[in-house]
Amino acid sequence: MKAVLLFFSTILTALVGFSQTGDKPVSSDPAAKKILDEVSAKFKTYKAVQAAFVLKNEDSKGKVLDTKKGTVSMKGSKYKVSLVGGAEIFCDGANVWTFDKSSNEVTITKLEGSASMITPTKLFTNFYDKDFLYKLNGEKKEGNKTLVEIEMTPVDKTKPFHKVFVLVDKTAKTIYSTRVLDKSGTKITYTVTTLNGKAALTDALFVFDKSKYPGVEEVDLR
Repeated sequence: MKAVLLFFSTILTALVGFSQTGDKPVSSDPAAKKILDEVSAKFKTYKAVQAAFVLKNEDSKGKVLDTKKGTVSMKGSKYKVSLVGGAEIFCDGANVWTFDKSSNEVTITKLEGSASMITPTKLFTNFYDKDFLYKLNGEKKEGNKTLVEIEMTPVDKTKPFHKVFVLVDKTAKTIYSTRVLDKSGTKITYTVTTLNGKAALTDALFVFDKSKYPGVEEVDLR
């Protein structure tokens, strides 16, 4: 639970403040932008997406502190993140429910509707557009995949992370993994293992149904 919240708070929330600066990168690698634009364009053709992922948390020496498997479902501004073990995050486009199975507690917050809010959908599309410098680091092989690595550096140096490395599947034009380097030395890697761009997802999937969680305690912060 801590690992997934750390990752999504770093990537899906910590980036929110970036667009408030009004500054744009001085320059970035056109070749890297071309690849990222292709990934964004491909993802935007999907009406609904379901992906399986592995989330790995490492310390500054490379020791694995935590590994979690899970799924993320996305449909427009709605999303749901589920981890093996019971942690779940629901978003219906307006509200966010974060459920912790260990305490049988769900925290409810509002999702800000501004364009600056980074959601899982934006993680796969245009989160790179503002306030990052990025460059192409070359290619590498992972099994039968050819991956292109893009190194991203935030312009705002007050943020808790100093680098984001994105690996893109060159043929599929999809994100294979995202690795975040925290200033404390922690490394958090989100690796996509499967991606279905034609998932059949109902709107009810993105709403926390209290009746399915007997005895759950609600903490409403809206």
